[in-house]
Amino acid sequence: MTEQGMTAAGEGKRQRGGRAARREARGGGPQGVSRPYIIRNIPTYDIMGEESLLRIEQTADRILAEVGIEFRDDPVTLELWKQAGAKVDGVLVKFEPGMLREILKTAPQEFTQHARNPANSVRIGGKNVVFSPSYGSPFVMDLDKGRRYGTIEDFRNLIKLAQANPWMHHSGGTICEPVDVPVNKRHLDMVYSHVRYSDRAFLGSVTAESRAQDSIDMARIVFGREFTDQNCVIMGNVNVNSPLVWDGVMTSVIRAYAAANQGSVVVPFILAGAMGPVTNAGAIAQSLAETMAGCALTQLVRPGAPVVFGNFLSTMSLRSGSPTFGTPEPAIGSMVVGQLARRLKLPLRCSGNFTTSKLPDAQAMNEGTMSMLAAVHCGANFLLHSAGFLDGLLSMSYEKFMMDLDFCGALHSYLDGVQVDDNTLAFDSFAEVGHGKHFFGASHTLANYETAFWDSDLADSQAFENWEESGSVDAATRANLRWKKSLAEYEAPPLDEGIDKALQAYITQRKGSMEDMWY
Repeated sequence: MTEQGMTAAGEGKRQRGGRAARREARGGGPQGVSRPYIIRNIPTYDIMGEESLLRIEQTADRILAEVGIEFRDDPVTLELWKQAGAKVDGVLVKFEPGMLREILKTAPQEFTQHARNPANSVRIGGKNVVFSPSYGSPFVMDLDKGRRYGTIEDFRNLIKLAQANPWMHHSGGTICEPVDVPVNKRHLDMVYSHVRYSDRAFLGSVTAESRAQDSIDMARIVFGREFTDQNCVIMGNVNVNSPLVWDGVMTSVIRAYAAANQGSVVVPFILAGAMGPVTNAGAIAQSLAETMAGCALTQLVRPGAPVVFGNFLSTMSLRSGSPTFGTPEPAIGSMVVGQLARRLKLPLRCSGNFTTSKLPDAQAMNEGTMSMLAAVHCGANFLLHSAGFLDGLLSMSYEKFMMDLDFCGALHSYLDGVQVDDNTLAFDSFAEVGHGKHFFGASHTLANYETAFWDSDLADSQAFENWEESGSVDAATRANLRWKKSLAEYEAPPLDEGIDKALQAYITQRKGSMEDMWY
């Protein structure tokens, strides 16, 4: 089972002034409004000591050397491993300890994924944090229409909501599956929608090598062939078929992106007790082995190609067999995965706003907060599933999307940490206010009140009586009103007419070259 299987300072935003602009400034913190990504100013939370980390790494090495990984339906990848010195027996590949780590030394510790609006390009790796929407849900839901299959209109709506929000840095990929478009053609509409309705970085298709190549070719139209060859402008999120299998679709997609010098986000999808051990340490060792193999493949194809060390640990109900998300075990496991990724000197994708709740309710936000804070503290650089995730990834919720975006805004301030300088220490204000008085009207307060605190767009902080008189509106209902307002005010970012025509011509040609497939 895979994620797929379970399934910019925006030029286009309406300019905001007055109190709305001040609210955004307060939320933007010292690095400003609509920053293209966050530079963390708090340390990672490293929970595991050297001895335990070594034992996990040694277990991963034993898995690779003694059990091995199968690479199915991809003779090209098998030949690459053979040439690199791995032991290849049919589709089974075994690796000597240290081999993959040596290959991975050519992978960049940090890289830039360029957006068509350069102001929105993101830096992935190091102390950088990039929020990206949820990915891969076949269903969408909102409070008005309930749960239903996603359409291309839903897909475009969600891109617009991400583009219009200052707290989202990346346009994402398959925000929802547009099931009203043929399976073999929808990737063309999805890539075009990311380009047309957003000017942020985005993910391309990974469901077939040809679809990955289409995504890359369309990116070349937008950015130019030469620029694309030298810079990352698109990435693909690929999944291991855990346990210990890489299928030919995924490895061919990895090869396509790497050959073009584009990014691969390599992610085992391990439900503990189903696709991996029920114990955290064993699942982490498995994840390390599977991920290193996928990441190393990118470097065999093109040394220096950008790659992200991904992780998707989750649990399952041992009573029912149902997946569970937002639970404490994967959250704490993410801390260890973060340490392991940093030891490999690779950028990290980890966790997101995970939940199994069917509605944008208390369970959804409780579980989402658990997994999102784990991602923040483990040092994740690229946070896929930052907004909208519902129903174990089966649904993309309009309301939860807005609620999660609001939480992403709060995390901007959280990740800024505590700044210490003459202004923030505020010594002169103590002399001004004196003893037993309040700081509300102090000069220091008046000078800093616009930027001192993050201010939620959705939270209600008024007195109970005022809230009751206003209709006793809950958070999900407020989010419902918010996404409708955002779509009504949305303005598309400008797109060069020549690029637009070239993209549409490419789409027309490619769609005309194949029959519709609805499988």
